[in-house]
Amino acid sequence: MYETEVNHKVESGAQLPADVISALEELKGRVVARTVLPWSEHCTECVWPTCYTSCDLYSPREDGRCRRFVDGMVRVETSAAFSSYLLKIRFKRWGKLWSPGSVRLFSADKAQQIENRDRRIGSVLYQIALPSKIKRTLSGKRYSFKKRMAQQPGNGEMPTSFMLECYNPGAHAVRLSLTMRAVDENVRIPFQKLIELTPGFHRTQISMEEIRGVLDVQLPFNIEIIPNDESRETTLYFGLMEFVREIPKKIKNIEKPEKAKKIKCVVWDLDNTMWDGTLVEDGIAKLKLKPEIIDVIRRLDDRGILHSIASKNNAEEALQVLKNFGIDEYFLCPQISWQPKSEAIRAIAAQLNIGIDTLLFVDDSKFELEQVQAAHPDLRVLSAEKYLTISEMNECQVPVTSESRERRKMYQVENKRQDLAQNFGDDYMAFLKHCDIRLNLQAMTEANIERVHELTQRTNQMNFSGNRYDRDVLRKILQTGYLDTFVIECEDRFGSYGTVGFCIVDKREPRMTDLMFSCRIQSKRVEHAFLSYIIRKYITECGKDFHANYRKTSRNAPSGRVFDDLGLQESGIEDGVSLLLFPQKRVVPDDGIIHISLNRNPLVLA
Repeated sequence: MYETEVNHKVESGAQLPADVISALEELKGRVVARTVLPWSEHCTECVWPTCYTSCDLYSPREDGRCRRFVDGMVRVETSAAFSSYLLKIRFKRWGKLWSPGSVRLFSADKAQQIENRDRRIGSVLYQIALPSKIKRTLSGKRYSFKKRMAQQPGNGEMPTSFMLECYNPGAHAVRLSLTMRAVDENVRIPFQKLIELTPGFHRTQISMEEIRGVLDVQLPFNIEIIPNDESRETTLYFGLMEFVREIPKKIKNIEKPEKAKKIKCVVWDLDNTMWDGTLVEDGIAKLKLKPEIIDVIRRLDDRGILHSIASKNNAEEALQVLKNFGIDEYFLCPQISWQPKSEAIRAIAAQLNIGIDTLLFVDDSKFELEQVQAAHPDLRVLSAEKYLTISEMNECQVPVTSESRERRKMYQVENKRQDLAQNFGDDYMAFLKHCDIRLNLQAMTEANIERVHELTQRTNQMNFSGNRYDRDVLRKILQTGYLDTFVIECEDRFGSYGTVGFCIVDKREPRMTDLMFSCRIQSKRVEHAFLSYIIRKYITECGKDFHANYRKTSRNAPSGRVFDDLGLQESGIEDGVSLLLFPQKRVVPDDGIIHISLNRNPLVLA
């Protein structure tokens, strides 16, 4: 469901490629229940309604709210889609999809009825002849009602997963940041997922076990989806974006591969499959890899096809063998135990967040192949004697790109992120430290001045001066020799946040006159690390106390606690601006969480 009240543009599904239509149809009959989330367009820096008057990038919609999608949320009609339409969205910089979280399930038919009714009401609100002010009020109340309805408690039935369907029509990969964050600010660790969208159609499923390992979905939470690349407008088509309960879809064995999906992961047995011999009987020293099997693994890895393991063995010894052969890094989420291999297959699919129908299981045992096939009719299987043919199969013919070569590493990094979030529990500082957050500081130049301009216009909650500079003023700052500027970029081991901050220091005193940050990095200790850095830098270089200006507002007061945290003292107030002081003889605090570098090339995704 989406904001039908203020998004009325409809386009034909004829613009969708045939393979996308075919992929959309695969979901029919599988989802038996789903949520009805009220998705809307928002800004990553939104501080409604202040920013409507303070930001010169504000672009009004019919209801007066800010238009952050170039054409709004365009409905693309297609009967192939589960809800009979897709949403075509052209993201501007700072644009994001947002919805209140809910796990309240409706039957598939009931959910469709709710969506159809919402569209009818939205059409009436659009067409009714009323003064614009009244229509804006009605539209606002309508959307508020949808949000309240979405957050009502369910009947206790839990979804099996969160499903996100997305078609990337572009020529380049797009990485989406999916975040589910508790409304309670005391719950700091969110559930996050970095989703890589190579050109084409994708259906991402995240198991509820994975989500609930980090987030209590019974408490209020919000969901946001943000394209991770801010350098250009990004067009994406979204299908189902809901929590779902589904039943498995039956497909054919790979030995009868009519219309089979592309393989996303090959799951290998070990004994007499990966190597000749049996570990528990022959011992490590006598095992030998199958001829050319490393070449098969590497060719598939280059194409972005993942590898995992389902083996009945002693895990520690088996992993040591893989390490000895120098191939352990290729295998994600290995399941090595004495449990049934059907359970291992289920665990691998859940942890990799891909469908079982995109796996290929390779084993030398006919019994094992039949056992997992019976448990998972969706699964494709192959006898180990045919392993040399895998990279030649039609289902494995995908292009080698820079993105495909990085896919395994992306999964490895994302798994580390979720492990950290679950393992650290309430130890938020330890979690941040292991996130490996890095700042890159550059001076403002003509090359990055547009990014700085947008940031100065949009920051509210973490704008400590309240200043908003137009481009001419920024260029004058560039030409002022005694002003140092800092453009702050941020990344962690899981992705890039892009340009997140801007600072001006008058190096004659020295005095920080401006400091502002994107709220995307709020609570990550970025402001603490940067302030510690520049205080230390200017005290060392100038041999003087460090000064800072802070215009306190209701919006920036929570973030402004950073000055108290670091021990800056108020020395006076002028024209509503607090004058802060850090004595040169004091030790500058540093929690050691964030690494800072200077003048690197623009950040790239981790």
